[in-house]
Amino acid sequence: MSQVHSLNPAHGGTLINRIVTPEQRQVFLEKAETLPRVTLDERAFSDLVMIAIGGFSPLTGFMEQADYDTVVTDMRLANGLPWSIPVTLSVEAAIADGLQEGSLVRLDDVRGRFVGVLELTQKYTYDKVKEAINVYRTDEDKHPGVKVVYDQGPVNLAGPVWLLQRDPHPLFPTYQIDPVASRAMFAEKGWKTIVGFQTRNPIHRAHEYIQKCALEVVDGLFLHPLVGATKQDDIPADVRMRCYEIMMEHYFPQDRVILAINPSAMRYAGPREAIFHALVRKNYGCTHFIVGRDHAGVGDYYGTYDAQYIFDEFAPGELGIMPLKFEHAFYCKRTSTMATTKTSPSSPEERVHLSGTKVREMLRRGELPPPEFSRPEVAAELARAMQVAQDV
Repeated sequence: MSQVHSLNPAHGGTLINRIVTPEQRQVFLEKAETLPRVTLDERAFSDLVMIAIGGFSPLTGFMEQADYDTVVTDMRLANGLPWSIPVTLSVEAAIADGLQEGSLVRLDDVRGRFVGVLELTQKYTYDKVKEAINVYRTDEDKHPGVKVVYDQGPVNLAGPVWLLQRDPHPLFPTYQIDPVASRAMFAEKGWKTIVGFQTRNPIHRAHEYIQKCALEVVDGLFLHPLVGATKQDDIPADVRMRCYEIMMEHYFPQDRVILAINPSAMRYAGPREAIFHALVRKNYGCTHFIVGRDHAGVGDYYGTYDAQYIFDEFAPGELGIMPLKFEHAFYCKRTSTMATTKTSPSSPEERVHLSGTKVREMLRRGELPPPEFSRPEVAAELARAMQVAQDV
């Protein structure tokens, strides 16, 4: 185990584990019918899981008001440690009124299964508009992250949590590699520098290019697509994962790349979420993190490279993970290769890059994106999935 501990330490210094022991589980099960219940939506359940497995270290539960306030205003926990996104459990006032601070609360998933326990230490109200403006840089409910804040209850329940059991992912059990396991894998491979890559979109040539550029300067690449809740028009997780499997089989050196799922939900918070994503990958053992154009963005709410600039708001080394910042990559017709404006002498009309919207429109028409944009096998998989979706 000493090898594992020689890797990049978890955020705050300790990798959190809030999964119950068999003995604790038995105690909670015996109390199950007597405890007050709160039902977790998809995002809250994924937050519970991420806290329990250490992905959100140093958090041991849903945030108390002191941490919530400083995260919203200053991107720091109350103790000064950098943290950019509030992780809260919000409920309606009528539910909160029936709960007593200092008691245990049973946490159920949307199917009514008993999945966790909250040690309720605090109930508090919060300013939704302030959270929206500070975290998402807008108060418009057209923003999917802001809409979630506005739609959730006005009272936050806070306190340490326990996950009753860690179930295999229903779709991707073989790719469910939690922080303890990823750290062990990195140590076993002898990797000292590992770059993490976040995505909620299918992989295309620009992604592949920046991943391979990063792979030139580190020991290993941790491909970590997010499979928690996303907005309705995003490509489904199973399709995205098939695209990554294709890439792993044909286009990546398999001994230097690990593909795993990130069970988190998307916030679409742009710059703040870039910091959040980096800290999560630090907890998985990464030393570096790729930040491309419009990371975790949506619509026109953020500047193209705002998610890169925000890293400069922290002192060097303070985050404990190094951002690798990449410009928008494209296929350069003049040099017949992938490039960015840093390396290509091309004019704009000599560059092939398509937006996700344009690609989806092409696929709906039965057209495949050009090979300069997407590997043919990936394009074919996307077209097949789009056809299936249209036939349903």
